[in-house]
Amino acid sequence: MNSRYIRQTSLKEFGPDGQAKLFEAKVLVVGLGGLGLPVLQYLNAMGVGTLGLMDQDVVELHNLQRQVLYSEKDLGRLKLDVVHKKLSAQNSKTIFTTHDTFLTKENAVEVIKEYDLVVDATDNFPTRYLINDACVILKKPFVYGALHGFEGHVSVFNYQNGPTYRCLYPEMPKAEEVPNCNENGVLGVIPGIIGTLQALEAVKVLTGVGEVLSGKLMIYNGLNQHVSKINFKANPTNKRITQLQDFYEAVDCDIVPSISAKTYQSLRESNKKFTLIDVRTAEEFNQNHLDEAVNIPLDNLDVFEHQIDSNKEIYIICQSGKRSELALKHLRTTHPNLTFYHILGGMNKMMTVCP
Repeated sequence: MNSRYIRQTSLKEFGPDGQAKLFEAKVLVVGLGGLGLPVLQYLNAMGVGTLGLMDQDVVELHNLQRQVLYSEKDLGRLKLDVVHKKLSAQNSKTIFTTHDTFLTKENAVEVIKEYDLVVDATDNFPTRYLINDACVILKKPFVYGALHGFEGHVSVFNYQNGPTYRCLYPEMPKAEEVPNCNENGVLGVIPGIIGTLQALEAVKVLTGVGEVLSGKLMIYNGLNQHVSKINFKANPTNKRITQLQDFYEAVDCDIVPSISAKTYQSLRESNKKFTLIDVRTAEEFNQNHLDEAVNIPLDNLDVFEHQIDSNKEIYIICQSGKRSELALKHLRTTHPNLTFYHILGGMNKMMTVCP
């Protein structure tokens, strides 16, 4: 058995002690889709002792483009059954606990309390907030991953008293503000990249090797292989959760001041003076941008904030709306007296409304 893991135990920074910690670990993976599969395949191959599998979906044809553990022969079968069988063949020493259910308010605390770490491999906001709140109550860390088109996000929450998911996203957005990959599409390879990064963060949390992405949101853009990191701080209020909410659904409120692409286009056609900040990378900006935009990439925001005209209303845009939302939250903290709005749907939406 020792020879099986020799390629990683021979690493001075990891060694037999790191392997022993993996053997003793219990990890719950919520979601057996594009993110959950690479997470499970690598954690299983690397020797994590106990893996919890949670999902109640069946394999569908449109899954095969990105959920590469499944084959055409698996269509119509429960994902849970397929994954359990294939992972058992990959590593017969792993203990698997199967949860033939979705994560709900009724089962979240009871299930999660049995594990050392949770990996969020879901694609919807209600479940993410549920995972967060249950992990805060139980003092368990969780590894977060999210997908949008050609982009992916990774972070680790509630780790060693670090920030929680609510410290980054205090309130649940409206469902239509940030669609999941089923509604907006995702390039097949992106979930594999992000899921593998989640697996790496899980290993670091479990073994103490390396620097964990706690208090940092990593943003990966597959179109230009650009990686940026956004720092965020813990809000002590978000660590005082003692019970789950009555329900976990999208709430009818704005998490940040925002306007639609159509409304912004009307603003462009008026005589009103304003500032538009494009927080995409220089490469993206050079490919296409609105004439009035000033390019201040998200990861350089602190350096170039002096370019912001404090005498005008300030609008922020990116490709899809995610980075502009993060930029707004940051700028609203550093410039509390200024007025900021972010454009929902970003350049993707603007291209549909521009004449």
